[in-house]
Amino acid sequence: MAAFVGIAILALALLSATAAHAQGRNPRRETNANRKARIAREIAETYSHRWEVAGGGGYIRFRSGESLQKNSEIAFWTDTTYFFNPKLGITGELRGGFGNAKIGNNNSGVEFKPQISEYPFMAGPTYRVWRQEKYVVSGFALAGAAVGKFGGDTKDNPATDLGLWPSAVRPAFSIGMNLDLNLYPNLAFRIAPSYLGTTFGSSYQSNAGFEMGLVYRFGRQ
Repeated sequence: MAAFVGIAILALALLSATAAHAQGRNPRRETNANRKARIAREIAETYSHRWEVAGGGGYIRFRSGESLQKNSEIAFWTDTTYFFNPKLGITGELRGGFGNAKIGNNNSGVEFKPQISEYPFMAGPTYRVWRQEKYVVSGFALAGAAVGKFGGDTKDNPATDLGLWPSAVRPAFSIGMNLDLNLYPNLAFRIAPSYLGTTFGSSYQSNAGFEMGLVYRFGRQ
């Protein structure tokens, strides 16, 4: 986990330098009024786009069975957001998580860490709570369903016999925030810490992680 956080911090620092260069202006001195007017124009240009499409990778901690330890998973995500105005939009998102369950010793001839995967697909509102020239912070609340695949690597043994959840489609939801660094008015780098709730096996799983990737904006409101 520490390695992922370190990579995220390094990426954000590098992209901050890129954004500063990309959005740099003529070094000639400008008046305070002109500076404020310029920033206002750039904010309006950045957040008047109608659509955002985004995607990338991530990391999540997931509990793969009632009595099993949480395992680390790599993830992918992609989403599309339609904005009704510069602050409020509706988002549809697809995610995927891939890892190895920690099932411990067993007598079934199964590898100790069979591969598992989950695919949440959700939708809900996104709201920009803080908009600046180079940064924007938004919150989201999504709900839908998650496809869980837990028995594909168990050598024909039922997943539940190994302590795993049964493969199924179950309700899921997610809340979190997007931290976007604007490289250009229509392009940004995103880090999104999030919480994912899933309900496999008629139980409840509390999962946390983060996503990283690029955001592309287009169209006009």
